[in-house]
Formats: sequence, C-alpha cells, structure tokens
Amino acid sequence: MSVPTVAADRSICAPLPVLGRDVTVPLVTGGEAGYAALDYAASAPALQRVWDDIAAYAPYYGSVHRGAGYLSQLSTDLFENSRRTVADFLGCRPEGDQVVFTRSTTDSLNLLAAVLPAGCEVFVFETEHHASLLPWRDARVTYLDAPRTPAQAVETLERALAGRDPYGPALVCVTGASNVTGELWPVRELAAAAHAHGARIVLDAAQLAPHHPVDIAELDVDWIAFSGHKLYAPFGSGVLAGRADWLRDAEPYLAGGGASRQVARRADGGVDVEWHTTAARHEAGSPNVIGVYAIASACQALTEAGFEGLVAREQALIAEVRAGLAEVPEVRVLSLFGDDAPRVGVISFVVEGWNSSHFAAALSAEYGIGVRDGLFCAHPLVRTLLGSDAQDPGECGAPEGEPGERSLNAIRVSFGAGTPEEHVRRFVRAVRELVRDGAQWKYRTEGGRCVPDRGTAQL
Repeated sequence: MSVPTVAADRSICAPLPVLGRDVTVPLVTGGEAGYAALDYAASAPALQRVWDDIAAYAPYYGSVHRGAGYLSQLSTDLFENSRRTVADFLGCRPEGDQVVFTRSTTDSLNLLAAVLPAGCEVFVFETEHHASLLPWRDARVTYLDAPRTPAQAVETLERALAGRDPYGPALVCVTGASNVTGELWPVRELAAAAHAHGARIVLDAAQLAPHHPVDIAELDVDWIAFSGHKLYAPFGSGVLAGRADWLRDAEPYLAGGGASRQVARRADGGVDVEWHTTAARHEAGSPNVIGVYAIASACQALTEAGFEGLVAREQALIAEVRAGLAEVPEVRVLSLFGDDAPRVGVISFVVEGWNSSHFAAALSAEYGIGVRDGLFCAHPLVRTLLGSDAQDPGECGAPEGEPGERSLNAIRVSFGAGTPEEHVRRFVRAVRELVRDGAQWKYRTEGGRCVPDRGTAQL
C-alpha cells in the first residue's frame, strides 16, 4: 500500500469543517490563541457534517429492533442503513462478511480474540498499539520483532508462519498505519503471506481509515477494526467488519437481550438459548445508535469529499511539517522504515535536551497547540525507536523526571482532513522558537503531568 506524493499545492482542497475550529484558549503568557488541535491520532474532532446529521436525528431517537412505535422503526432503519453504509465504505464482500458495531478498535479486537477457535495461534508484531498487542491472552501468541523495512516485515512473518502447526487455525494481527510513526505497513503483502500459510489476518485500521481509503476485498484481509472517534465521529462506537464464520460459531461476546433469538426454561430449572447468527449475536444490549449513525455519516462525508484530494492535501501538510522539523538539528523524528516510507499525518519526535512532556506542555500553555506526549499506548515500539532497554522507566503521558531532564517518552503531532494549514505552520514556528529560546514559563509535575507552575513568575 502506498500514498501518492504530491507537490505542496495548497489549491488541492480546503480542510473539511470540524467542530472546535473557532475555539480560543488562554495562554500563560497572556491573551488567547485559536486552539490548534494537532492530536488527531488520539481523537479527531467531529466533522461539522456529522454533528449536523446527529442534531437532525436526535429528536427522533428511539429504541431499535423491537419497538412498534414510529421512532423505534425509524431508528432501526437508521441503524441498519448505517451498517450498510459502513460495509460500502469498507468494500465488504457481499457474501460472507458482517459489520459488527462495537465501542472502539480495542473492543473490536477483544471481540475477535473472544471468538478465536480453540488452539488458535496468533502472530503480532511488537510494534502494534496495545489495542492489537494485548487482547490475545487466551491464545498461543508469537510476538514478532520490529522490522526495519516493509520487506523485512513480510519476511519476518513468513518465517514465523512457516514454523507453525499447518493444520491448526492461526491469525495475524497488523496495523495499517502506525499510531507512532504514521508509516504505512505492507498490508496486501502481509495478507498474502498469511493466506499462503493457512492463516487469517485482521487489520487494525484505526489510524488508516481516517486518512486513506480502506477496502477489505482489495487488501484481501479477513477483518478490519476501527474506531469512530478517530474517524471524525467521536461518539463512542467502533466497527469489526469481515468474515462471519468465526463470529457465528462462537458464543456471544456479551450475553443478553438482542443477542438471543429465543430463550426458554428447561424442566431442570435452567434455560435454553438460541442465539442470533447475524451481527446481532455480538451486539447484546441497547446499541449506541448515535455513535453508529455518526460513523456512517463520517464515512459518507469522507467518500463524498473524495479521498484523492484529502490524501493529496494531507501529504502536502506532512511534507511541510517534516521539512520544518528537519531544519531544527535538535529534533529527531522517529521512524521504522526511513524517511522515504509512505505515511499518514502522524509524526513523533524527541528534542535533544528536553523532557518530551515539558515540551508538549509548553506548546499548549504558550502557543495554544495541542499535541500528545508519552509512549502512545505502544510501549514496545517507542522503546525500540528510542533505543531504550525494556526495563527503563516510562509511562504513557507521564514524565518520570523534572522538566528538562531526559525522559523515556516522545512528542506526537497528528493531523488530518480538518487541519488548517495555519495550525501546522504555527506548530513548526513554535518548535523552532522553543528550541532556540527555551520556555517562557516555569513548569512542574502534577498528577503525572507536566503543567505550568501558576505560583511562579514568568521567566
């Protein structure tokens, strides 16, 4: 998989309207600044289109699937039409694929982990986000070392699969785009390797789907998982889409109403249950209709906007940020596959002489720029990129030293379809000024976060 490269042509397309684009925030140095939301990889702002669709539907909200009233029937149609919209967005295969609505990517992958056949082997690279690294506790798991090229990733997987039991079930789990480096992984090639050795493959598309078209049939993966809150629909819903057989054959992920077709008491006092064989089997309880509709609305909005223009514009922003950071010798951008690797708008870096949490706090407090610092719920990967020992201290989002001390964490800037050009330019200027002039304020650690010290005078 590759992303087309383009010249920095600002006429490609305008940013999509998102909520919060006019929000201002106070600065510790005085005054206010328009908030530059550059933490899309954690949660992207809601598209204005999504918000408008949700607001228009909200008065008609009702329970789904079994209500006789008009609002219930309308909500049921909306819910099931949303399922079809998501299936179309992902290119689901007409025969054999299901779309199951979950809470998030994490929930989707835990659902898949819960339905694995007995004796299933799982193969996962250490470079994965914890959502795809950790759910496989009840399976036989082989953790693969971080590759340094896409070709090495494929070779590593092929070697591992060649040594497995050829007659048992197996699953490969891989990201489409790294939540740390933004680099695209060779999904098609990994899928081909998995299938050649009789294994299935699930794609963690949490960071890929918001930035790039994702087609389950074209990529030839068995499942795709992603979250609404990274796809400009932050209302607490997610998706697991793909082959239905393992889902249909397993016990429901949650037992309860909606998952069952029929329940009857037995003579011995117990109950007999007939479970649904459709996606409802794993959607017990009252579903998050708002969240599901938000995902469908975002899928439609991105499709109508046209991924070609969105990708081209994002590549121009990536080029601008990377060029700006390259001009600051103290900045080191983290990468597995090298500078020429195709990537989405996710860039992590460290700054010589700075605690990363201190640097991120200064960007927020003094410039109104929101980024993320820490290990990004991908601890083994960040440790590998920073060249640290596995026992070195470090924690997501928390500095383990005072501001200015070296710490085992990094800074991540991320952006997407709603990011104005001015925001990335202000970010680059702020990095340059902080490295050159230092912070204008004193900072301290409070509750595991680096924050401005409100009790001290300006430096």
